[in-house]
Amino acid sequence: MSRIQLLSPRLANQIAAGEVVERPASVIKELLENSLDAGATRVDIDVEQAGVKLLRVRDDGSGIEQDDLPLALSRHATSKIRDLDDLEKVATLGFRGEALASVSSVSRLTLTSCPAGADQAWQVETEGRDMAPNIRPAAHPQGTTVEVRDLFFNTPARRKFLRTEKTEFSHLEEVVKRLALSRFDVGFNLRHNGRPVFSLPPARTEQEARRRVATVCGPAFVEQSRFIDHERSGLRLWGWVGLPTFSRSQADLQYFFVNGRMIRDKLVVHAVRQAYRDVLFNGRHPTFVLFMELDPAVVDVNVHPTKHEVRFRDGRMVHDFLFSTLYRALADQRPGDQVDGEDGEAAVAPALNPVQAQPAASGIDAGVFSGQQRMALNEPPARWDAGDRSPHSPLQAPPAGTGAAYAGLYGAGPVSAGLPEASKDDEIPPLGYAVAQLHGVYILSENALGLVVVDMHAAHERITYERLKLAMDQEGLRSQPLLVPETLSVSQREADCADEHAEWFTRLGMSLQRMGPESLAIREIPALLRQADAEQLVRDVLSDLLEYGTSDRIQAHLNELLATMACHGSVRANRRLTLAEMNGLLRDMEQTERSGQCNHGRPTWTQLSMAELDKLFLRGR
Repeated sequence: MSRIQLLSPRLANQIAAGEVVERPASVIKELLENSLDAGATRVDIDVEQAGVKLLRVRDDGSGIEQDDLPLALSRHATSKIRDLDDLEKVATLGFRGEALASVSSVSRLTLTSCPAGADQAWQVETEGRDMAPNIRPAAHPQGTTVEVRDLFFNTPARRKFLRTEKTEFSHLEEVVKRLALSRFDVGFNLRHNGRPVFSLPPARTEQEARRRVATVCGPAFVEQSRFIDHERSGLRLWGWVGLPTFSRSQADLQYFFVNGRMIRDKLVVHAVRQAYRDVLFNGRHPTFVLFMELDPAVVDVNVHPTKHEVRFRDGRMVHDFLFSTLYRALADQRPGDQVDGEDGEAAVAPALNPVQAQPAASGIDAGVFSGQQRMALNEPPARWDAGDRSPHSPLQAPPAGTGAAYAGLYGAGPVSAGLPEASKDDEIPPLGYAVAQLHGVYILSENALGLVVVDMHAAHERITYERLKLAMDQEGLRSQPLLVPETLSVSQREADCADEHAEWFTRLGMSLQRMGPESLAIREIPALLRQADAEQLVRDVLSDLLEYGTSDRIQAHLNELLATMACHGSVRANRRLTLAEMNGLLRDMEQTERSGQCNHGRPTWTQLSMAELDKLFLRGR
């Protein structure tokens, strides 16, 4: 074997570049992060041939002093940390001090900078095998410009792995978009081959921030998302959460930032997936632009050279916070929140709460669909029978003339002759008033905006499902002892985990007993899961607990059973309903959590505004 020897500075930097500089997008990420750390309020990016020929980033940040310029291109030289304490609470995007050195080792790099208050700018570049810096005076306003030419010119093997210009530029553009979302207060301008791609001015108001999100993610995302802002136990989560109906076939519209740093973390992905579990169609992916803020001392960003991964000191607390915040945000959506005006602004009619929907003086019999009804788990699933519902309730009465003329044509039930005319001062509910039933499948309703079409089985299925979950939460889970306890062999780590979470298992209707260092016995399981594979369920739960600190496996299995019960207990297609029954269903949808989707993630209703209908029939042309 050859003798050990020191590597040359250039070769050492090229080895480091293998971790940091994967493609032009990697370079632009490092340069933009330096600009943001320098306090820039505007960044101009010029790119040629997707960054292979030229990458130029110019900012108006604090600049670099002349004496510090040689160090800027040296490995492990940085102004952002001083000692271990700084490393344990990193508040900047960059901190390793190796990006510029790595980039300069595989390109022709020139750095020009003028610090605030200086009367002279200076320029530095590295030359020769030992990468000795060459400094000279230059003309430049306050800030810094980094110019990277001929990327990978001296590492042809790496250059061969680059994709087409279109593909490489799409990766680069995505990086710029991410950083533009992370800092609304900074303006970003991107040009490719001399052509402007986008120009994002600083966003200083909430409306301007929404406009930037719409530019980056598309206006449809902003229209089909809800803004959230929640804080608890030193954690804050804010941003935009896409509605379940605005899902994607790929996870390509998911932006999650921790203290301004874009990350992809399995704990975060798991928490988000759990929150959307009940409302997302199978195989689809949620959309979101979310920002989490917490003390830098409780999150470790020094996990991977690309800084895409982080490690939370209390991962379980972070997971629970993310899940509960997103779960509640999705659950709180009602039809009144989703019925937008034709100008895209806020809803015209608020969702009804149980007090508004059932005034004491109205004498309405809430029937099966009362939002306050309690149901025992041993009772059969609710079946819809609103025959006792009074057709004369002002809440259920459609505006005069909107129901009787069409009831017979579409198969709706009989319409009472004495329906009172709706007062002009009455507030029209978000889902309006039923006018007919179409082929025994859809309810047609008129609201303030136009026509609402409701899939009655899907809607009733969600309502019944939520009632069953509520009843289970109120009454708790019943356990069923096993006649012969099941013994399973596990690792000592899994057995310790079962001991640690024994109380948690008990609350979910399971009883585990440790039989030895690497042995567990299952003595009780939830009564509803008596047909399940108990051993596999326990192993899956323990796996989740060890990886994420929490698990929803048992709840997921229970929810699947409740969803099946709700499906069988819901009104079927071709069931003819009276207008009173249809209006009863609409009112209950307005009060039920997640009523916009059925248990399988399909939409339960859709809105056609008058403007959309006029466009279909070419009215006004």
